[in-house]
Amino acid sequence: MGGIRPKAGCRPERCLTLAEREEISRGIARGRSARAIGRSLGRSHTTISREINRCGGRRRYRAHTAERAAWRRARRPRLTKLELCPELRELVIERLGQDHSPQQISGWLRFSYPDNDEMQVSHETIYRALYVQARGSLRRELTRRRSMEDGGLSTDR
Repeated sequence: MGGIRPKAGCRPERCLTLAEREEISRGIARGRSARAIGRSLGRSHTTISREINRCGGRRRYRAHTAERAAWRRARRPRLTKLELCPELRELVIERLGQDHSPQQISGWLRFSYPDNDEMQVSHETIYRALYVQARGSLRRELTRRRSMEDGGLSTDR
């Protein structure tokens, strides 16, 4: 169908793996401290402590439950900048309506709002909103506005 293929389900290396979570679980069962578990895994003790506390504490920690919870917390899609900032969304829609490319819009925003991070968006984000996310909700909005401006005579879908 074109567009951007979704990433396979993988997390960055900085995230704990199932094997590391199993080692944490074994370490807890042996009565080892977070520092000792962290040393054996090559991780910070604070990472281990946060993981244990986030997933039920020392008495209730289970590796597979913690792994499922981590995947659930990392689930996508999350709200994008265009969804969170209506003013930015309106500007992008307006510029797209003037036939500006996503690269041009992104550059214009950097130039026009150099000190306002909320009003900056990458061209990739605009492309995703047009063609991938929620089946092109930004594209539908742009098409709807164009057809309203044309008096409802537009054949765009």
